[in-house]
Amino acid sequence: MSLDKSIRDKYTVVIGLEVHAQLLTESKLFCSDSTAFGASANTHISPISLGHPGTLPMLNKKAVDYAIKMGLACECNITEENIFARKNYFYPDLPKGYQVTQDKAPICVGGKVWIKAKGETEEKAIALNRIHMEEDAGKSIHTEDATDTLVDYNRAGVPLIEIVTEPDLRSADEAYAFLTEVRKLVRYLEICDGNMEEGSLRCDANVSVMLADAKKYGSKVEVKNMNSIRNVHRAIEHEAERLIQLVENGEKIISETRDFDAATGTTSSLRTKEELNDYRYFPEPDLSPLIVDEAWIEEVKAQLPALPRELARKFTQEYGLPEYDAQVLTDNRDIALYFDFLCKETKNYKSASNWMMGTVKSYLNDKNLDITRFPISPEKLAGLIQLVDDGKVSNTVANQQIFIEMLKSKDSDAETIAIEANLLQESSSDSIQPIIDEVLRDMAEKVKEYKSGRKGLIGLFVGEVMKRSKGKADPKKTNELLQQTLK
Repeated sequence: MSLDKSIRDKYTVVIGLEVHAQLLTESKLFCSDSTAFGASANTHISPISLGHPGTLPMLNKKAVDYAIKMGLACECNITEENIFARKNYFYPDLPKGYQVTQDKAPICVGGKVWIKAKGETEEKAIALNRIHMEEDAGKSIHTEDATDTLVDYNRAGVPLIEIVTEPDLRSADEAYAFLTEVRKLVRYLEICDGNMEEGSLRCDANVSVMLADAKKYGSKVEVKNMNSIRNVHRAIEHEAERLIQLVENGEKIISETRDFDAATGTTSSLRTKEELNDYRYFPEPDLSPLIVDEAWIEEVKAQLPALPRELARKFTQEYGLPEYDAQVLTDNRDIALYFDFLCKETKNYKSASNWMMGTVKSYLNDKNLDITRFPISPEKLAGLIQLVDDGKVSNTVANQQIFIEMLKSKDSDAETIAIEANLLQESSSDSIQPIIDEVLRDMAEKVKEYKSGRKGLIGLFVGEVMKRSKGKADPKKTNELLQQTLK
């Protein structure tokens, strides 16, 4: 399905997202069960998480800390008196027959997440409605022959935060940017691993369309089962076009929940909104109200790390980097922190950025490592950058020889390796001139062409001198001596 642009431009697409993030705690939300991911089915359960008679919940403080952390990072108001509620519905993956969640008193209210969508030059603030805590349900597993559905209760009771936006998003690109930023935030805060393919970060999208000059939102549909940020983008694109086509054809939009099929890139109806259960929320009788006072908030605030937007601003304003560099370097928290340490050891910030985005990142990708296992310290990498800046080695020698040796010998610095391997550049006329004379003698025909006006051949001569000197000749001095000799 692909609509003509003139038709698409007649409509405004309105999107709201609900993002569930599993919190990285060792225990579940209301008991001390383990939350280990990837364990054999039903090996991390207990009478409490299964809701056996006589069991009582006890709130996991670490999960509350994490929820407050996320709220502070998103500039939310933190609710002082928090009340938990029971959301009642019958489904096989819900062992108690209800889910403990927050209904009327979410822990975080309001707030915003700043995004910059693809192709946009300005940031946009996406308003949040709320962030609330709740427990996860189990997981339904369908057999290959589709004759049976099995249930794994390992993740039942695992603590979640649900981040609910206002309907502020206007394109699949904005939704993609929002989810990317939320994933960065939870990883920077170290409260969730953000892995959508493992289900620890999940997203539902509410999509509607209306004529560009309309004031009232159209009927919305909810899209579920998208296991990657890219699939969220694909699902919204498909659904927006489907809804516009319905309106163009004069058909009524049914408010419903739809399933996304990643293989076809299409959605299909699961159930209409009229069929949804009345959840009959009521206060959880086994949990007292949770009071989050100012002292608690200040304690959590003191633990907040530098956030990606803050670091990106520092990299552009303080280090003078292009915005592209800043965005790439802040995609990963540990890389951003490594780079920040590196910039305390060198003032050549752009060269440091180039090393991080080029040579270092290529090495990490090739070895499937993260920066925390990178064997070269920021101090030693800064020493290698300084060696190039001082003209003692060429960039090529630094990348292709010294860097490789530094990976092997963690205790050796760049200059020591360069000296021991006889890699320091020659800047003396006495050492470079004989090589120049030899090159010009061997390339007599090219010399004639140079003297007849082909001045661009100077680069060929410099390259040949560098080659014969095994990269040790100072390029700047070589160029200078070549021009003098050719005259």
